[in-house]
Amino acid sequence: MSKARARFLEAARVFGHPVEVRTFPQGTKTAQDAARAIGCKVEQIVKSLVFVADGRPVLALTSGANRVDTARLAALTGASEVRRADPEEARAATGFAVGGTPPFGHPERLRTFMDQDLLHHGEVWAAAGTPDSVFRTTPGELRRTAGAEVADLKQS
Repeated sequence: MSKARARFLEAARVFGHPVEVRTFPQGTKTAQDAARAIGCKVEQIVKSLVFVADGRPVLALTSGANRVDTARLAALTGASEVRRADPEEARAATGFAVGGTPPFGHPERLRTFMDQDLLHHGEVWAAAGTPDSVFRTTPGELRRTAGAEVADLKQS
């Protein structure tokens, strides 16, 4: 087992969220790849995206079908500038590589926002620490374990 997946599983244990990790050798790096591999709708995929708001990292848990509106994210954070983190910034903030970033289990708890569109599904799927692994959860459990604030993040 990879160190990244082991760190994620330990975080899930600490948060009291039992998870079963599924691995897909073909990869689940994009929302479309993940939905195809799992056999679910792309809307059920949770993208864990890191943004930088006035120099501070924030996490946006977004439906795989949506793009984040950075102006809305700026308003939610009270930041004057919000931009997508580059891969190095994302890894520094979360401890995980882009494409495998889980919604929780980071070295420090990030301010986290959860796309309200994820609430429309009984189950959702998120990365489990590596670009080829995912886990199933409910929107309520995702919100709890990530400490997320539910918001409308979708770009119109």
